[in-house]
Amino acid sequence: MAQPGIPVDLIITKLAQDAEKVGKRAQKAADVMLGALNTELGPTPYRIVYEEDRVRLKHYSPAGGAQLNHPLLVVYAQINRETMLDLQPGRSVVQNFLEGGVEVYMIDWGYPTQMDKFLTIDDHVNGYMNNIVDFILDRHQISQLHLMGICMGGTFSVIYSALHPQKVKNLVTTVTPTNFDTDQGLLHIWMKAIDVDRMVDSFGNIPADLMNFAFLLLNPARLMIDKYVGFFENMDNRDFVENFIRMEKWIFDSPDITGETFRQFVKDCYQKNLLINSQMEVGGQRVELKKITMPLLNFYGKFDHLVPPAACELLSQRVGSKDTEDICLDTGHIGIYVSSKCQRAFSPKIIEWLKARDQLAGRPRRVAARSTARTAAASGGKRKAAAAVKTKKV
Repeated sequence: MAQPGIPVDLIITKLAQDAEKVGKRAQKAADVMLGALNTELGPTPYRIVYEEDRVRLKHYSPAGGAQLNHPLLVVYAQINRETMLDLQPGRSVVQNFLEGGVEVYMIDWGYPTQMDKFLTIDDHVNGYMNNIVDFILDRHQISQLHLMGICMGGTFSVIYSALHPQKVKNLVTTVTPTNFDTDQGLLHIWMKAIDVDRMVDSFGNIPADLMNFAFLLLNPARLMIDKYVGFFENMDNRDFVENFIRMEKWIFDSPDITGETFRQFVKDCYQKNLLINSQMEVGGQRVELKKITMPLLNFYGKFDHLVPPAACELLSQRVGSKDTEDICLDTGHIGIYVSSKCQRAFSPKIIEWLKARDQLAGRPRRVAARSTARTAAASGGKRKAAAAVKTKKV
């Protein structure tokens, strides 16, 4: 009997072996995903020490005591959540800071409702942020603190440091857009072309789902195909599955963006590029970058498709400070906080840089008693133009 032209028996045997392997992997994947998974975000213990409307202030204390004279206030973006900085044990910027003896406060902007749609950048910077800074300064009996901003929160921090330089000891900016006159990255091109008035007038607050979908479209092959192919290839690996779910939970845990803040951010920054040219006005005051005279440490990612290097690196040349340092890491927008490689280059550098510039001046440091922390939120700050907002004692 003549043999077939192709080795059919060999092919069938190979298919059967592969099917058996797939079956074993599928069973192992089912065991992993149906078993107990640790996907908690923000596992580091903290206390809420201040609340104002939807905004909360988290306080993290180093177990071994603070080694710096001034605490660090971290300001996250209104887009996504601050839990990115404390994604999981062993890969947490917050935990690294605490182990380095840095006392950390971090703003949780909460979830805006339609009541918040009229809140502007002025309300967030000269209102919420300034009230929180005053609360921390009063709690520690000091006149300055260290300030660190993330992405849009970094832009807020730059504006705050220019308007209130006497309250900021050192400024750290990370993936912070300040120069919007660039076509690097599709986001900048889109933002220059959108009809932001029509969007804000139609939606009020900009829906988080709309923003998430836009971010997916910025890199669809990577974010809508390649990422999930990688998941199917590793779904029998418990550590991989847990990390993947944590990241997915963070990505889709997105607050809406307050409408008037979004309108001004797009118009003044993306479309007119006023901030880097010291022509932006917030609360009736011009934001003059030359008034940023405190030391500045500026981090950004070489492969960041949301905030490319061209959007970040000009800041250090425009501020008034003579003590500036730019650090460009070989990573993207999120990798700067979560990749194992950047964990070794990011947090330790900030801790070292702050310790070298932490000398105390003015009044002696006295931290309020821990037992009274939750009752110390009376704010002497000024809220501006905010409708239906009030400060709570916690």
